[in-house]
Amino acid sequence: MNKKDYYEILGVSPNASDEEIKRAYRRLALQYHPDRNPGNKEAEERFKEISEAYEVLSDPEKRRIYDMYGHEGLEGRGYSTGFSDIDEIFSAFNDIFEDLFGFRTGTRRRARPRQGRSLRYDIEITLEEAYKGIEKEISFERLEVCPECNGIGGKHRITCPNCRGMGQITRSHGFFHISTTCPRCNGEGHIFAEPCPKCRGNGVVRRKKKMNIKIPAGVDTGSQLRIRGEGEPGEYGAAPGDLFIVIHVKEHEFFKREEEHLYCEIPVSFVQAILGDRIRIQLIGDEEVEVEIPPGTQPGSIIKVPGKGMPKLGSTKKGDLFVKIEVTLPKSITKKQRALLEEFAKTEGIKLKGTQKKKKKLWERVIH
Repeated sequence: MNKKDYYEILGVSPNASDEEIKRAYRRLALQYHPDRNPGNKEAEERFKEISEAYEVLSDPEKRRIYDMYGHEGLEGRGYSTGFSDIDEIFSAFNDIFEDLFGFRTGTRRRARPRQGRSLRYDIEITLEEAYKGIEKEISFERLEVCPECNGIGGKHRITCPNCRGMGQITRSHGFFHISTTCPRCNGEGHIFAEPCPKCRGNGVVRRKKKMNIKIPAGVDTGSQLRIRGEGEPGEYGAAPGDLFIVIHVKEHEFFKREEEHLYCEIPVSFVQAILGDRIRIQLIGDEEVEVEIPPGTQPGSIIKVPGKGMPKLGSTKKGDLFVKIEVTLPKSITKKQRALLEEFAKTEGIKLKGTQKKKKKLWERVIH
């Protein structure tokens, strides 16, 4: 089943600004909010739909990928879209709902543990490293299960006195009755009489993580590596999130890259272009390639060298190398070279007039 266009869902144009997208979402969220439409399954599905659209279009990177490749592009790069329930939407967009209603919203206490948050790590590599593939050590910070309390959060669990164990507090705001997450117990319904001193009752601590990652040959700027389970821990034993490595490849001083193909320019003399020649080029790897310049090659000609481009990601094949010929002319020549060129001009039927004007004698300048 094909998904609807996100811009159409929010009622904005593809050129809409971030503020226009946010304003459209706020208007629709207010219209289809579950507390304004109790028991209305159609309104609830519409609420999920507009939230999914906003979740993508409010993120610059996701929006760029969506604009270029659509829904398939997001899925192909490991981005998950959509929400499983209303609680997940409130958790993701509490800042929006705070603007709408004056306080943060939530519905029921969490019915089940949630998967941990996924993380993103941006890494820059050279074109040579992208050509060969490389293993690199990375270092980043993430939340991990507290080693002191093993993620429990403390000792002597007691009922939260603020919400009386419900995990939520209901407030009235005009015709709305909003169930907000209890700020004392964060919706859990209980607190610890003796919170863990290391994590302060949160069950997680922030730590630096080091790990080696293997970057395969053929990656390009925008390529993503997904390392499952290396994100932040889930709640109460739920699966951890994933780590997404986003690749950025530096520009090369000689080669230009377009997908799996490489492009370069080489200067040759006009003699080489006329008579033909063979030129050796050092490729990105340790290999050299000999490029044959046919006789009579014109300036700007492009010579294709098959199979000498970048490796194709996930394949043993390679792209092609395209060499653009730039013909250079000498700024000065010797008398012998001039004589040879003048002789060549005669064979072509070219009469050279030269660039130096004959000097007039003094008496020729006198006007009678």
